This record gives sequence, C-alpha cells and structure tokens, in this order.
Amino acid sequence: MSHYDPVIYSRMLTSLTLAFHIIYATIGVGVPMLIALAEWMGIKRKDPHYLLLARRWARGYTITVAVGVVTGTAIGLQLSLLWPSFMLVAGQSIALPLFMETFAFFIEAIFLGIYLYTWNRFKNPIKHFMLLIPVVIGSSGSAFFITCVNAFMNTPRGFNISDSGKLTDVQPFLAMFTASMPTKTAHVLATAYVTASFILGAMAAMALLKGKNHVYYRKALKITMVAGVIFSLATILIGDLSGKYLAAYQPEKLAAGEWHFKTERYAPLIVGGILDEQNQVRYALKIPYALSILAHGLPNAEVQGLDETPKDLQPPLWIHYMFDLMVSIGMLLLFIGLWYVIAMRKRRKSAEPARPLNKLLLSLIVVGAPLSVISIEAGWIYTEVGRQPWILVGFMKTVQGATKSDHVDLMLWIFAGLYLVLGVSSAYMLRRMFKHHPAEEELKGGGSKI
Repeated sequence: MSHYDPVIYSRMLTSLTLAFHIIYATIGVGVPMLIALAEWMGIKRKDPHYLLLARRWARGYTITVAVGVVTGTAIGLQLSLLWPSFMLVAGQSIALPLFMETFAFFIEAIFLGIYLYTWNRFKNPIKHFMLLIPVVIGSSGSAFFITCVNAFMNTPRGFNISDSGKLTDVQPFLAMFTASMPTKTAHVLATAYVTASFILGAMAAMALLKGKNHVYYRKALKITMVAGVIFSLATILIGDLSGKYLAAYQPEKLAAGEWHFKTERYAPLIVGGILDEQNQVRYALKIPYALSILAHGLPNAEVQGLDETPKDLQPPLWIHYMFDLMVSIGMLLLFIGLWYVIAMRKRRKSAEPARPLNKLLLSLIVVGAPLSVISIEAGWIYTEVGRQPWILVGFMKTVQGATKSDHVDLMLWIFAGLYLVLGVSSAYMLRRMFKHHPAEEELKGGGSKI
C-alpha cells in the first residue's frame, strides 16, 4: 500500500509549476528589453529591419505573456492551498512586494496593448517607442518584486514571532529589502536578458543555417548576440557578488554547492566529480584558492565548511551539480557571444562582409537557446533546494509550512496536464505565427501584416 505524503506532493507540484512558469517568466522579462533596443536602433538609424524586428518580437511576446499569466496565477493559488502555514506567518510580511508585483504587471499589460495597436499611428516614432518604456519597467519590475519575496524566504527579517506564534512588529520595508535582495534581483534580471538574447538570436541563426542570408536575420543576430555578451559579463560580475553574499549569510548553501566539508583557508573550487560513501570527492577538477576568492575576495580567506552545520540542517549535496551546470553554461554562452563579436569585427575588415557566417558558430548559437533555459532552471533549483530544509530560513521548515490535506497528488496530475496543453499550444501558435509571415514578405509589404 503506497504512503501518501502531502509534503512531498506539495513540493513536487510547486516545483513543477515554478519550472514551467520560469521559462515564460524569463522570456517575459527579457524580450521587452530586446524589443526596446531593436526599435530604438530602427528609429535612430531609420532602419526598417530593426523596426520589423521589434514589431515581430512584440507579436510573439504576447503569446508568452498570456501563458505566463496563467502559470503565475497558479503559483499564487498554490501558495495559499499548498503552503497555508507559511503564508500565515510570511504573508503579512511580504504583502508589499506581492502587491507591487501585481501593480507592475498591470502597467506592463496596459501599455503593451496600447503599444501593439499604435504602430504607425504617430508622426514622431519616438512617441510610440515611449509607450514601450512602461512595458520594460513593468516586466522587469514584476521580476524584481517577486524575487524580493524569494529573497525574504532566504534571509527573513522585518518581523518578530511571539511565544504564542503570532507575528509582531511587522515592518514591510525591512522584509522586502533583505540582505539577499540586491544580488538575487540583479541576477534574475541579468540572466533573463541573456536568455532572451539567445532565444531570439537562435531564431535568426536557424534561418541563416537554412540558407536565408537576408540582412534582416544578420541584423537580428547582431543585436541579440551583442546584448547577450554584455548581459553575460554582467551575470558573471553579479555571480561573484552572489558568492560573497552566500559566504556571509548562507554559508551552508555555498558549502553544499561546492562540496566544502571542512572550514579552512586557501579553499579550492571543486568542479565536477563524484562523492563516495565517505563523502570523499573523486574525479573532480580543483581550482586552487578559487573558493576563498569567490567567498571573500582573498586567496587565504577562511571559508566555512559543512562541518559547522548540523546534519539535519545541511542542504542536499547533489545541488553541487546544479551549481556546476549553471556556471558552465553561463561561461559557454559568453564564449559563443564573444566568438560572434570577434568574427563580426573580422568580417567588417574583410573584402566579403556579407558572406555567410561559420556554420559551427551558428549551430552553437542555436544550441545556446535551450542551454540558456537549462541554466536558468539549474540556478533556481540550486537556490530553492539549497535552502532546504527551510521554507523560511531560521523560522520555519518546509515540512511545517506544507498542507496536510488530501488529494494533492490529484492536483499534481491536473496541473501537469494543464502545463502540457499550454506548452504545446503556445509553441504551435508561435510557430504558425512566424512560419506563415516570413520576415522577407513583411519587408516587401512594409510590415503591414504584423
């Protein structure tokens, strides 16, 4: 007879919802920035190719926004249904960023509708571009505020709990602006821009691989890859700051992610490897002093190990692979972007600047799109699982925050079916939207079809 555990099923359903939602949420945050860059360049250079890029990307963006709204609503519903004890304690403290996230989305949705239906309605195109600024602010603001909630879960403050279990002295602004907020929000935004750059760049690279050596696709690749390099560099800088935050506030998460078992100076950074039964690391690449530098900026700095954390409060050690996967993909994406930038500089100086790009480079750009999404997923798994066994670090464990109700397993199947339908239908609609309206035809028709 199988044992029903509502905690396990609640975690599974929440994980599934977040894993699906984050794909559309990341696109929803990153794409408006790329649309704004394309339209700005189109206006300043009077270039119809960049203007059409902005127009086509905006049309596809509406599909991802619609799916993101559904999955975002599901997250809000599941927080109340699956984690009632957590919301009872934390809901009063984090109500401000939750409200602001909704407000930011309203701004984004309202101005997106106006933006879409006012193409070619202004004599001065800058006025149309100005309508996009609230969309960018709203989408990025939405990500910022909801990440503040996650930051609160990792470094909670702004409240006290009385002996009777009641919340007292609630200070919403302190709860919103926690120690982990700066690095978490910055990392989420930067990686969203990187992911959007590679997803849109992959579409252009795929067209070029199919022999469509049109200037439209070359310009699409240029703007996305240059943006990808810039935001990848920003991500690396923020990642370094995140390591120093973890060392100061969540040393057990850093230690588990790096398989750092003993507190020591000159700590090496472990890449790859496996653990044996005695927790000895085998077949790993050890970079001398790198963990000390990552944690404190000095090669001789002391890094706290897992030996200082009680066994029952240690995160799962397999998050090491999630950390490695996230960082490795991030470095690969930077390499691909830099390769493209260097190749383009060489092409400008050559006698044939319009010749087709290297097929291996184009293929890597195409592969970079799904890899960027995998990196986002790995990063969130590292963040969320690395916080375990806490749902509210230092105050409430995950098992204490979950529902004790029946039928969570049935909800898991229902939502899994919903996400399958949403994923397949949105992919189908996006494919049809662009397949039946190729960019070359849009350019001939003056862009009137989209």
